[in-house]
Amino acid sequence: MRTILRIIGLTICHKWLLLGAYLTTAIATGAYLLLPRLFGEAVDRLAQAFDHGDYSESAMFTLALVIIGTSVVRGVFSFGQMYLGEALAQTVAYDVRNAFYDHVQHLSFSFHDRNHTGNLMSRAITDVESLRMVVHMGIVRTPYYILLFLGTTFLILRLDWRLGLLSASFMPLVGILSGVARVHLRRVWLRIQQEMAELSTVLQENLTGVRVVKVFAAEDYEKEKFNEKSAAIAQDMIKAGWIDSMNGASMVMGLLVAMGLVVWYGGYRVINGDLTAGQLAQFLFYMQILSMPVRQTGMMVSVVARAMAAGGRLFEIFDARSQVQEAADAVEIPRVKGQVRFEHVNFSYRDGLKVLEDINIDAPQGSVVALLGAPGSGKSTIAHLLPRFYEVDSGRVTIDGMDIREATLRSLRSNIGIVQQDVFLFTASIRDNIAYGREESDIQEVVHAAEIAHLHEFIETLEEGYDTKLGERGLTLSGGQRQRLSIARAVLLDPPVLILDDSTSSVDAHTEEMIRTAMKSVMKGRTTFVIAHRLSTVHRADQILVLKDGHVAERGTHEQLLGASSLYREIYDLQLRPQEDVMLDINMPPVGRVE
Repeated sequence: MRTILRIIGLTICHKWLLLGAYLTTAIATGAYLLLPRLFGEAVDRLAQAFDHGDYSESAMFTLALVIIGTSVVRGVFSFGQMYLGEALAQTVAYDVRNAFYDHVQHLSFSFHDRNHTGNLMSRAITDVESLRMVVHMGIVRTPYYILLFLGTTFLILRLDWRLGLLSASFMPLVGILSGVARVHLRRVWLRIQQEMAELSTVLQENLTGVRVVKVFAAEDYEKEKFNEKSAAIAQDMIKAGWIDSMNGASMVMGLLVAMGLVVWYGGYRVINGDLTAGQLAQFLFYMQILSMPVRQTGMMVSVVARAMAAGGRLFEIFDARSQVQEAADAVEIPRVKGQVRFEHVNFSYRDGLKVLEDINIDAPQGSVVALLGAPGSGKSTIAHLLPRFYEVDSGRVTIDGMDIREATLRSLRSNIGIVQQDVFLFTASIRDNIAYGREESDIQEVVHAAEIAHLHEFIETLEEGYDTKLGERGLTLSGGQRQRLSIARAVLLDPPVLILDDSTSSVDAHTEEMIRTAMKSVMKGRTTFVIAHRLSTVHRADQILVLKDGHVAERGTHEQLLGASSLYREIYDLQLRPQEDVMLDINMPPVGRVE
């Protein structure tokens, strides 16, 4: 019930559309309920003419005009009701879609760690569509059917209470069937919505990872997985259709039986002179009108059940609160100098599972800090805490002495640039991808950033240059080109603090040298945190932090750590020294020593 009330609350926000829909509904309903009486009067006048020869052509013509006029009024306002109802439903769906998108955009990384992309896409598309249906077919159309039902019931009871009670004999059946169907349909639709989310996840992963699928010749496996999810949805949809059909058919059957009883008993009373032929005709017309809300009851039950399932899934996301909350008195910080400190920072992704413990880092302005350690040691986590993608459990992170929690998220993140290992590029032009986050930049600024990233010469070889459209996720570019484009994006942002995921192990020596040179250019004068994988970055770092199990196990410069019997020495001998030997083999000096 709370879900339906929240959906109604979303609808009331557009009160003028709702009032317009209800006003046209009331007029259309009034005109519709007047028609049987006019038809009944016409039947009585015709019967009187046949019995007594008392026929007034002008009166019948007037009555015909009234019937036609009433029908036109009903048609016009029914159109208004349908149009305004659909406009209201689409407006609410538009608001919910945008609010959903905006809310998800502002949730922290921890939320996205728990929720799969395909699941969120299903909620944003399928569940919002179910919400749209209940606004139109439920909130707008239900009052129409209720008015028809109540108005018709009142008029037939007023016309003849005996026939009225007989015609309402099927109503207990309607109430019982509707209640049972709603309970069963809600369970089925909730399961269907979940299964559709799982199907979206399978499809999204398959299309995104199509190259992996083909490499491992796993098409049949993926097809079977998709078929399994699709078959589950089909079976539950059939089950929902069966419940819906049984409900609707039973209601119509009950109505038709009641109509048969009305014809039998009403005809008997007409013969005895207790009822006129026109009054019986009115009854039959009203019974026909009554059949509409009865037939629609089954569909309304299905729509409401579906909306409750969809609304519950949507409001679950709306009710999710970001772990990272901007303080009410947060201030816009200007461009910072770049002195970064981590003071006794502790962090865990889940309660009881610490990832970082008592982390202390002092990075002076313009210095380079290399983070080194085994996978899972906490390197990336430190990098994610600085722009507040996650919130620290205790301790604090400061920039220029200011706790980053006191700054607005937008102003904080505008001071921090990130070059990621897994570069995400949008399906847009090269220029748009470089200027992402600074869309107002002119072409000269974009070109300058590309030149610093050593990407300009490559772009100039393309037929459309900077207007070249990239394929999905930038897969038309090589790994090195994608990373250099990411560097250009960071250069254009011109942040005083920089985070680099220095992973170049998958590129050739020439590309690595170009990336290294580009990184060296972009790091100049900036406080830089580097998740180090390569010897070149480790050599030129002002301080190296060796992480182990969420602790800073060792810290110092390359020479200091190398001179001691330490964990760093072990990593150097196993991972870094072979890189130096390879560089010597190809007559390249260790890049960390190039000035």
